[in-house]
Amino acid sequence: MDLLFIVLLLLFCLLISNVVSHYTPYIPTALIQVALGVILILIFEDISFEIETEWFLLLFIAPLLYNDGRHFPREELWRMRGPILGNAIILVLLTTIGGGYFIHWLVPPIPLTAAFALAAILSPTDPVAVNGIAKRIHIPEKVLNLVRGESLINDASGLVAFNYAVAAVVTGYFSWQEAILDFSYKFVAGAILGLVLALLIIGIRYLLRKQGISDVTFFTLLHVLTPFLIFIITEDIFHASGVIAVVVGGIVHSLVRERTETLIAEEQVLTENIWTIILFVLNGIVFLLLGLNIPTSMKGILEDPDSALWRILAYVILIGLVILGIRFVWSYLFAVYEHRFSKSEEIAEPNLKTTLFVSLTGVRGTVTMVGVLSIPFVLENGDDFPNRSLILFLAAGTILFTLLAATIFLPLLSRGMMDEGEGDEEMNLEEARKRVLLASIKKIKDEMTEENEPVAYELMDEYRLRINLIEPSNKLLDQKSKKYQRKLKEVRIMALKEERKYVEAVKERQGIDQEVYEAFGKSLDRREEAIEKTFRAFTIYLQGKLIRAWKRFRGHYLKDEETRLIKIQEGKNIQLEALQAALQKLEEVAGKDDRKDIVQTVIWEYNRMISGLKKPEALFNENYELQKEELRIIVMDMGRAEIFKMYGDGQITREQAKELRRYVNYLESVTLHAQIE
Repeated sequence: MDLLFIVLLLLFCLLISNVVSHYTPYIPTALIQVALGVILILIFEDISFEIETEWFLLLFIAPLLYNDGRHFPREELWRMRGPILGNAIILVLLTTIGGGYFIHWLVPPIPLTAAFALAAILSPTDPVAVNGIAKRIHIPEKVLNLVRGESLINDASGLVAFNYAVAAVVTGYFSWQEAILDFSYKFVAGAILGLVLALLIIGIRYLLRKQGISDVTFFTLLHVLTPFLIFIITEDIFHASGVIAVVVGGIVHSLVRERTETLIAEEQVLTENIWTIILFVLNGIVFLLLGLNIPTSMKGILEDPDSALWRILAYVILIGLVILGIRFVWSYLFAVYEHRFSKSEEIAEPNLKTTLFVSLTGVRGTVTMVGVLSIPFVLENGDDFPNRSLILFLAAGTILFTLLAATIFLPLLSRGMMDEGEGDEEMNLEEARKRVLLASIKKIKDEMTEENEPVAYELMDEYRLRINLIEPSNKLLDQKSKKYQRKLKEVRIMALKEERKYVEAVKERQGIDQEVYEAFGKSLDRREEAIEKTFRAFTIYLQGKLIRAWKRFRGHYLKDEETRLIKIQEGKNIQLEALQAALQKLEEVAGKDDRKDIVQTVIWEYNRMISGLKKPEALFNENYELQKEELRIIVMDMGRAEIFKMYGDGQITREQAKELRRYVNYLESVTLHAQIE
């Protein structure tokens, strides 16, 4: 199958996975992507995605680990440096050695060095998969910080150990003394080269800016290419660890960015947006490839007459339990050590529940899959890599096992568990965002005048739309209930009847042109059909659009232009008065009806229609855009004030306040960009 078609197919599946994930929030997106990968290989049997080992590491590992370094959690790492370094280095070695011996004992056909390679690549954890689970359940903040901190280092240490073990399998030569020396060189040289190359690239950026080159797109592209440059130079020229180099390079970038981000704010925003897309694509494609390789590797295993599916699945479960078991034992013993010998009073007494949290959040993911997919097909002597399909399947199965274990058991553990000092009074981010938007709408109403009324209603409509987009799903389901829709329909029909009544009264009192009167009748009929939401309403609407487009194309509206304009103006005035009559009726009903919230919704719709009729006149007003810009600025300031108030009252955390300010800044940047365009 053509490579371009495969890439497009994978990207399309990424979009599908996010849509499915929206409707199944209890299932991690990674699992959905794995399932889509399996479906793809079953539909397109000839699909394959094979690239050389070095290119695979360059394409996936370099940008992913560089990004981990860019988000270097310095304060958390320093505060939790003991458990983080212990998990990232000592636990990786324990997993590699202990897991390697266990895998070789459990599956003798896998050579010991290949078993070490498999155990080493199973040692890095994946915070991306854990974050997906953490969005819907409560996981202690200390546990999340530990996973995020250790993943920054254990990705590098696990990959270095994996690469050396694979090299031992390929060459057939292994020496502990040379391994330690080579490991030390790769680690130290990689760190130094990452530091030097990152500073060199930052220096080049600085010199180019001094020369007057300030193209934001140029510097953003240079930043995106940075991890690839560091990885290639470190690996191909100095034969050190490109993995360590890109992590250090990312850390250097994060430290420098703190001092320069306000000076190059536009570049920072563009860079972050592009990185978001890159990471979404790379992480998603890795799990799709995992799904693609499961049936293929299973087929290769089952071709062996001595293999049985139940036995292979038992291998996966046992390996997964041992990997998580090693993590559990290490975490508990280290917690006991810290509690007894640490001088800090913040160290809590170890307990099994917290240890289980630490163990289950050790989900394997992207780095493990990228590493195992990079295993070469042949050895140095030309023989096939021993049991490559089996190793691939065991790695994929272990990733799925840890994902499923976390998905099933973490929600059970999280019930009723809260961090110390964390209370129920803190609102979630969606509720806080909704509160900011509601405060903004209230401010627009307060600032509304007769002159800026069309602008105000237009902005309020935008903010109400944003509220609908972030409305909690349970409320949306409630609003879509049959009872709610039935009452809403009744109120809308009542308002339409009031419009008809007004039009009929005008016709009897002063007369209306017959063509205008018929147009009103058709318009009201179409709106009533639309309220009923019938297929006939859609066909009538579509038919009307096509007829009007055809008349414009034939120049129909050019004939008798003066007469037509008079009729349009007459009809517009009557329509405006009819809408105002219906609005008055609704306002009378709102004070008496028990369906006040529903009536207010319809009142909002009529206010919007009325402002829409006034808007064409306002568009010719040279102050229209100025009014809109001034009102937007007032609203943005109100949003920031509301965020500050919620934070001051302790209703939101510092991180939530930062996220809300970022949300307001996005709205403001879109507004300003639209003005520039």
